[in-house]
Amino acid sequence: MPEPVWIKSSYSEEGGNNCVEVAPLGPRIGVRDSKRPEPVVSLAPAAFTAFLGHLRARP
Repeated sequence: MPEPVWIKSSYSEEGGNNCVEVAPLGPRIGVRDSKRPEPVVSLAPAAFTAFLGHLRARP
């Protein structure tokens, strides 16, 4: 499997060192902290969608 291409959150700080990154991992979606790339949380697409919905609902 090729190395995943990680995408930084649009909410990361200017230096890009304090953010969440996501990448497709086959049929799942990987989520990690840019400062500590291990461990990677691997989510099913439905779980990732629910995770994003929860974040968007926060004040």
